Amino acid sequence: MKKLVIICLLVVAGAIKGFAQTKIEAKDAAKHINETVMVCDKIVDGRYFDNSKTTLLNVGAPHPNELLTVVIKGDDRKKFTGEPETIFLNKKVCITGKIIDYKGKPEIIVTETSQLTLDKN
Repeated sequence: MKKLVIICLLVVAGAIKGFAQTKIEAKDAAKHINETVMVCDKIVDGRYFDNSKTTLLNVGAPHPNELLTVVIKGDDRKKFTGEPETIFLNKKVCITGKIIDYKGKPEIIVTETSQLTLDKN
């Protein structure tokens, strides 16, 4: 019985660890390609491209020196109550998602509003 309890506790502990997000600084985003993380930093500029229906938010520094780019595509933009490039401008936010490499720069594609929240700290 004790072994069963210990095994159950280990399984639960492993599951909890699996749901935990690694929190990193935006300046370290390029070191975490293909990892799911939480990055908290300031959105310094952003732009909506009507032709592609894509929103780009630059984190940490303006383009072309951004530390991370947040990408919101097409219908996902409609999930926000307002324009993300305006709502989050000059605010510290936390972005959760998988960092990918796009032409040598780190980016996170946001598909749900819960991935992009105002930082409470």
